[in-house]
Amino acid sequence: MIETVRHAGTVVRTALIPAAGWGTRSLPASKAVPKEMLPVVDKPLIQYAVEEAFAAGIERVVLVLSPGKQALVNHFQRQDSLVRDLEAKGKTDVLIRLAASDLPDGRLLTVTQQEPLGLGHAVSCAMHVLDGEPFAVLLPDDLILADTPVLKQMIQAYNHNGNGGHMIAVQNVMPEDVDKYGIIDTGGPVDDRATVAIEGLVEKPAPADAPSTLAVIGRYILDPSIFRALAHQTPGAGGEIQLTDAIARGIGSMPVNGFRFSGTRFDCGNPAGFIRANIAFGLLREDVAPAIRGMLAPIPRWQDAAD
Repeated sequence: MIETVRHAGTVVRTALIPAAGWGTRSLPASKAVPKEMLPVVDKPLIQYAVEEAFAAGIERVVLVLSPGKQALVNHFQRQDSLVRDLEAKGKTDVLIRLAASDLPDGRLLTVTQQEPLGLGHAVSCAMHVLDGEPFAVLLPDDLILADTPVLKQMIQAYNHNGNGGHMIAVQNVMPEDVDKYGIIDTGGPVDDRATVAIEGLVEKPAPADAPSTLAVIGRYILDPSIFRALAHQTPGAGGEIQLTDAIARGIGSMPVNGFRFSGTRFDCGNPAGFIRANIAFGLLREDVAPAIRGMLAPIPRWQDAAD
C-alpha cells in the first residue's frame, strides 16, 4: 500500500497530476494504452509520480484525465480476484509488489479535461477541488532518479523560504534544446544556490532568443492565485494555454523561484529517454540488474548478425 509520509511544516497537501494528453510522442504505443501506463521496469509512470507525491508528505492526489483514461484509476484499485489467485499460488513476492499500487480510500481524486488544450488548461480544470491552498504539480513524463524525491526537495525549500509564491523545478539543458522547454530569465548571472529568483519565463524560445539554458522541468509548487491568471490566459505556444505564461503573470507581485534539484531526469515522452530510464531503474533492482548488465555488452547490428 502506498502510504502518506507526513513532514513537519508541510503546507502543500495536494498534488495535481495532469494525464489527459494524447501522448503523441509515444505513438503508436500510446494509441490504446495511456502513456502514463507505460512501464519503467515493471511499474507504470503514473505510479512513480504518485509515489513521489506521497513520499513528499502529500495527502491526496488529483488526476486530470481525458475521457477514456479510466485505466489510470483502475491501476490504483485493489483487485480482489487477482489477489486471491496470487495468494492461492503462493506468489508472495508478486503480492508485495502489487500492494504498492493500492491507494488508501480518499487519497485519489479525478477531474476531467474534455479537450487537450494545454497544461495550463489542465491545471485550471482542477480549481474547484484545490481548496485555495498551494499545491504541487507533477508531470509523469519527467521521471527523476534522486536520493531524495524531487518534490520532497522542493517542499522543503518552499517551506524554508517561507514567503509563498510559485516554485518551479529547473535544470540546465543544451543550448540547441531550449526550443523544447519553457526557459527562465534570471536577470543576470546565477550563483550556486539551489533556489534562484525568476524575472521572466519564455515558452520554447528559439536558441538565439533564449534568456538562459535553465529549463522548466515537470515539477511545480503553485500559489492558488494561478487560477486567476489562468482565467485570463490566452493561447500561447502551440495554440495551447501554457502554464508557464500564467506563472509569468505573477512575476513582480509575488516570489517566483526556480529550484535546481538534485537528481537525474529522464524524459520518458521520447523513446531514447524511456529506454534510458528502464536501464537506469533496472540497474537498481537486484533481481534484474545482472541480466541488464549482460545486455549492455556490445550488441551487433542486425545486419552483422545476419552475415
